[in-house]
Amino acid sequence: MVNEIIFTVTESLDGGYEAKAVGHSIYTQCDEYSELPAILRDAVKCHFNEDELPSLIRIHFVKDEVIAV
Repeated sequence: MVNEIIFTVTESLDGGYEAKAVGHSIYTQCDEYSELPAILRDAVKCHFNEDELPSLIRIHFVKDEVIAV
């Protein structure tokens, strides 16, 4: 049984956010950051059986920035 599932979240080039589960084939996206928890819960519930659901979802937000020297 998985106790926790981790998602890496990045800003989409087209706007919004893209999320990918680490170690699982779960991918999802949303337009607003405030939508993210509900979208991730729904994606996890669709991927796992009821008796296999993880108890926690961890969000690892990745932001790439480029600065000139």
